[in-house]
Amino acid sequence: MRDFLGRMNIAGFDARKYITDHADNINSLPNYGIAISGGGWRSLMTGAGMLAAFDSRTVNSTQPGHLGGLLQGATYVSGLSGGSWLVGSVFLNNFSTVPALQAAGPGSVWQFGNSVLKGPSNGGIQILDTAEYFKHLEDMVSGKSAAGFNTTLTDYWGRGLSYQLILGADGGPGVTFSSIALDQQFIDGKIPMPIIIADERAPGQLLIPANATIFDFTPFEFGSPDPAVYGFAPLRFLGTNFTAGVVPGDAKCIQGFDNAGFIMGTSSSLFNQFLLKLDGVNIPSGLKDAIRDILSLLSEKEEDIADYAPNPFFGWNSPNNPNAVDGSLTLVDGGEDLQNIPLHPLIQPERAVDVIFAVDSSADTTNWPNGTSLVATYQRSLEKTIQNGTAFPAIPDVNTFVNLGLNQQPTFFGCDKANLTGPAPIIVYLPNSPYNFFSNISTFQLETNNADRDAIIRNGYNAATMANGTVFDTQWPSCVGCAVLSRSFDRTNTKVPDACKQCFQRYCWNGTIDSRTPSPYLPQLALKADGSPKTPAAKRSPAADILRPSVWNLAAIVAIAIATTLN
Repeated sequence: MRDFLGRMNIAGFDARKYITDHADNINSLPNYGIAISGGGWRSLMTGAGMLAAFDSRTVNSTQPGHLGGLLQGATYVSGLSGGSWLVGSVFLNNFSTVPALQAAGPGSVWQFGNSVLKGPSNGGIQILDTAEYFKHLEDMVSGKSAAGFNTTLTDYWGRGLSYQLILGADGGPGVTFSSIALDQQFIDGKIPMPIIIADERAPGQLLIPANATIFDFTPFEFGSPDPAVYGFAPLRFLGTNFTAGVVPGDAKCIQGFDNAGFIMGTSSSLFNQFLLKLDGVNIPSGLKDAIRDILSLLSEKEEDIADYAPNPFFGWNSPNNPNAVDGSLTLVDGGEDLQNIPLHPLIQPERAVDVIFAVDSSADTTNWPNGTSLVATYQRSLEKTIQNGTAFPAIPDVNTFVNLGLNQQPTFFGCDKANLTGPAPIIVYLPNSPYNFFSNISTFQLETNNADRDAIIRNGYNAATMANGTVFDTQWPSCVGCAVLSRSFDRTNTKVPDACKQCFQRYCWNGTIDSRTPSPYLPQLALKADGSPKTPAAKRSPAADILRPSVWNLAAIVAIAIATTLN
C-alpha cells in the first residue's frame, strides 16, 4: 500500500511517510476492497482488464499514469456471477495474473472461442470433443448424486465453467473454494480475501425480492450477516449435517461439497437455461437425447437454483430464519435482486471498509451500465428491518446517471462523511465504457475469439486508468490515491492535501439531480485506432466538470430520497 500510494504522486503530500508513520496502528490505515459486477463473459473480461490495471505484476502497470499496486493493497475482492468467474479463476489458479490466464500455449486457461455448451476445442490444454465433454459432465454430476446429494442444473453449469476457468485435467473436479485458504500467499496475508455472493430463493419463489437474504462464500466460511440468518458455517464442511449450528454426535463430517465450479455456478445460475438449449450444438443425436433425459428429471422450477442440502442453517436462528425448518437451502444468481455489483459483503460494519472500487459491467442500457445496481443497494440500505447496521451513500436515479454522464467515467459517492447516516464507505464507481473497443457484448454471448477477448480486457484497463491518464484527466491516479486515503485522514485528524480537495471537487457527485428521460445511450470510443485520445487530457478543471463542484448537502439527500420513493 505504501509503494502504491507513493506512486500515485499526490502533490504536496508524502504518502509513503504517512503510511510509515501510522503502520503500527491498523485502525489508522486505509482499508479498501474491489467489487466486480456480474454480466457474463463481458464482466469477466472487462473486470479482468481493470484487475490487470490494479496489479503491480502487470507489465508497465507501475509506470506514471497507471494504477498497479492497488490490488496488492486491497483487503477484499468480491465477485458476483460473471465477476465470480474472474475472482474464482484468478484465486483458484494460484492468484495468477490476468496476462498469464489469457496467454496462449501450455498453461493457458481463458480460451473462450468455444462456449460452455461445446466444451474445450481440440488442441487446447483439455483435449475433448463435445461428446466426450458432455459425458464427463454427466459422470461427475452423477457421482455427486450417487453419493446421496441433490443435484440441479447448477451442478452441470459449474462443471462446464471449470473447464474454461480452472487449469487442470477435466477442469479440476477436485478443486474446492476452501482450498484457497491453503495457498501460502493467502496464509501470509499477501493477497486479498476473495468473496463470492449468491441470493437465497425461498422454496417455490420465482422472483427474487430486494430484501432476499444475501450469502457470502469466503475460503473460510459460508453464511450471511443478514438478520434472517446471521451466522456462518465452515466452508470446507458444507454437506455435513449441521443442526442448530452443531454436528450431531453420530454424524460424519463431509468435505469436497464446496467444489469450486459449483460455487462459481451458484453465483451465476442465471445461465442455467443455456444447458437446455442444445439445438445447433454438435453433439451426436443419441447423446443429445440422453442429456435431455437427464435434464428433464429436474423440475422447471429448479432450473436456476443451486441446492445446498443438507441445509447448514437447519435449526439455526429459528425465531428469525424462515429457512431453519427446511432440509435444503436453495440459492440463485447473486444479481437477481438487481444488486449486480457485490457491494453487500463490503459494507458490513465488521469489515470496516473505507473505500470500495465498484467495477460495473451491468447490461442496463444497450449492454452498458446506468447505475441500477448502486441504486438497488442504496434502497436496500434504507430498509431498517434488513440493514443490520450497514450504511450506504446516497445515490441518484438512473436517469441522472445517464444525463450527467456518471456512467461514462469514474465518480465518487459518499465523499462528505458528515452527511452520511452511518459508517458508509466511499464508492469509487468504475463503469464499463468504450475506450478502444465497444465492450458491450451481450451478457449471454457464450463465445468470444481471442482477438476480441484481448480488446475487451484492454478496454477494461483503459477504463480503470482513463487510458493511463491521457483521457479526461492527467491527475486521475492522484485522485485514486486521495480516495483510498480519505477515511484514514478523518481517523488520524490529518489535514486533507489541497490536491485531494481538488480531486474531490472533480469526482465527488454533488447531489445534482436530472431525472428527465435521457436520449438513447450511444457512447463513442474515447481513443483513436492508434490508441491516442480523441480529446487529449489536461489537468481536469472544476469549471469544465460535468459533475459540478461542491460537496452535496442534506437538502440534496432529501430530494434523492423523495425521487427514489416516487420512482
